Amino acid sequence: MKINKAIISILSAVIALSLVMTGCSAGKTVTKTETATVTKTVTETKTITGGPNPTESTPIKVTDMVGRELSITPGSYKNIVCIGAGALRMYSYIGDVSLLSGVEDIDNSTLSDRPKMFDSVARPYVLANAEVFNKLPSCGVGGPNAQAAEAEKILSCGPDLVISEYEDVEKENALQQQLGVPVVTVKYGAGGVFDKAFKDSLLLIGTVLNESKKADDLVAFINSEEAEITKRTKDIADADKPSVYICGLGNWGTTNHLMTAQNYNSFNIANVKNVVTDLATNGIQKIDEEKFVALGDKMDIMFIDAAAVKNIKPLYSEDPTMFDSCKAWKDGNVYLEMAYNAYYTNAEIALINTWYIAKVVYPEQFKDIDITAKTNEVTQKFLGKNLADAIFAKPSSFGGYQRINTETFFK
Repeated sequence: MKINKAIISILSAVIALSLVMTGCSAGKTVTKTETATVTKTVTETKTITGGPNPTESTPIKVTDMVGRELSITPGSYKNIVCIGAGALRMYSYIGDVSLLSGVEDIDNSTLSDRPKMFDSVARPYVLANAEVFNKLPSCGVGGPNAQAAEAEKILSCGPDLVISEYEDVEKENALQQQLGVPVVTVKYGAGGVFDKAFKDSLLLIGTVLNESKKADDLVAFINSEEAEITKRTKDIADADKPSVYICGLGNWGTTNHLMTAQNYNSFNIANVKNVVTDLATNGIQKIDEEKFVALGDKMDIMFIDAAAVKNIKPLYSEDPTMFDSCKAWKDGNVYLEMAYNAYYTNAEIALINTWYIAKVVYPEQFKDIDITAKTNEVTQKFLGKNLADAIFAKPSSFGGYQRINTETFFK
C-alpha cells in the first residue's frame, strides 16, 4: 500500500507539473525562431483571407515597382502618407483612408494656396474621400509641377509607411533613409487601368496593407470587364467597323483637337478601327493640322476628351470652320468622353470610357449597357460609392457622356 501511494503521489506531481507547463506555454516568451514561425503562419492566413490579423505579422520581403527590395510588416501600418501623381488614388482603391496621416495640398480643397488646375475635373478618389482629405495636414504641395518629395513635410506627418509614385530608385532610397520608414514605390504604366504595372501596383499595396483579397478582387474585376468588352467586339468584321478618331487626350495639359494616339487603349480593348495608323511612334502626341484635315473625310465617329473642351472652344471661336473637313462633325457623330487624366489616370473613368466608346461605335453589341449604371457599378467597385452624379456634375464633365450638338456645343 505504501508503495502504491508513493507511485500515485509521483504520478500526480508529474501530471500537475505538466498542466502548469502547458498553461504557461500560452503566455511564455518564445524564442525569435519560434516567433517567426508562429507569425509567419498568421501572415500567410491573412494574405489569403484579407481579414484582420489576430497578432502582429512578421516582416516579409517585397519588391516594389522600381525593383527595390523592402522589408515590410503587412497590415501593421497606422500612419500612412501617399506622395506623387496617382499614389493616393491607388491607395484609395485598396486602403483605409482613415489611416492616412497627411495628404498633398492638391487633394485638400480647403486650402487657398494649392494647385487648382484639376479642380473642375472629376477625380473620383477625391469625390469619394474629400471629407477625410480636407482634415489632414500637408505632406507636400503635390501636383504635376512637384517633381520631388518634400521630406520635412512628410516627417511632420509622422508616417510609418509611405506610398510613392516617384519612380527614381536613388531618390526613393534616399527618401527612405531620411524618413526611416518603408517607402513603397508604385507605378501606372503606359496602359493605365489595363496595364500590368497598374494591376501589380494594386496587388503590391494589397500585400503591404494586408488587403490582398480586396486587391485581388479589384484586379479580377478589371480583367473581367476588359474581357467582356473584347468578347462582344472581337468577331465584328473589319469591313463593318466605322473609322474613329479620338482627340483631346491629356499630355501635361497641352491638349486640343490635334492631340491623339494611334494605339489608344480603349480602342484596342474594344476592337475599334482607329483612323490614325501611320504615326512614327505610339503614345499621345500632336498631329499637324494638315494631317488632321487629310483624315477628315475618313472620320465616321469622333470622340473628344472632356479635358480638351476648354482649349478647343477658343480655337473654334476664332475659326468656326476648323472641323468642316471632318465627316463626323458634319454628320453630327461627335461624342464626349470623360476626362481621365487629372494628376495621373483616373483608372475607373478610363474603364468607363472604354464601355462608352464601345457602346457608341457598336450600339447593337452594347444595347443592354446603361452608361450611368455602369459608371456607378465601376466606382462602387473601385471606391465603394456610386459616383456617377458627382462625376457628371463637375464643370469639366459638361453633364456627362453625351453626343455633342456640333452646331452649339463650342459656341
